[in-house]
Amino acid sequence: MDSEVAMPCPICSVEGELKMRSHSAEIPYFGEHTQVTLLCDHCGWRQTDFIPADGAKPNGWNILVDDEEILRTRVVRSSSCTICIPELDLEVNPGTSNAGYVSNVEGVMNRFVDVIEMVSADFSPEHSASEIAECAEMLSRLTNIMNGDFSQPVSIELLDPRGHSQILHAEAAPRDLTNEELASLPVGPDPAIFTA
Repeated sequence: MDSEVAMPCPICSVEGELKMRSHSAEIPYFGEHTQVTLLCDHCGWRQTDFIPADGAKPNGWNILVDDEEILRTRVVRSSSCTICIPELDLEVNPGTSNAGYVSNVEGVMNRFVDVIEMVSADFSPEHSASEIAECAEMLSRLTNIMNGDFSQPVSIELLDPRGHSQILHAEAAPRDLTNEELASLPVGPDPAIFTA
């Protein structure tokens, strides 16, 4: 369902170009979710989020990626979710233009690989050999796992202060976020439709 939003675009400030698109669907084993996308026809800005139909409380999810079945595990990541791979000290926090998505564990790992490759491509002679080696090791470890070598497994961890993110697997159990985590975790952008 598309509807116009009676606000200027939060990026380009043009009136009458901001639209909200919402779509509700049953995601198997996750329950009913509504995908809400705000988009500006003038500048192309967009923000997407997934909101569960039932009430949500802040939560975390963790799964050890130690076999091929886990790579296919469904992941719903909301725009307020921080994703971590603790063994590699990797973390992606929500930013101002952060979007939610539905993927699988392998897709999440591919996103990390893409960023590591982008950072590696920008290395210059000023970067230390240890920085270059650290990126190469992270890339190698993730690539090995995605190619079926689980001798050095890693964990995927979701930390969501709004509680809209989930990992669909029997071995992935939700947990409550600690007070320290709640105080330190960014929540990403405020929904533009509710921001003055």
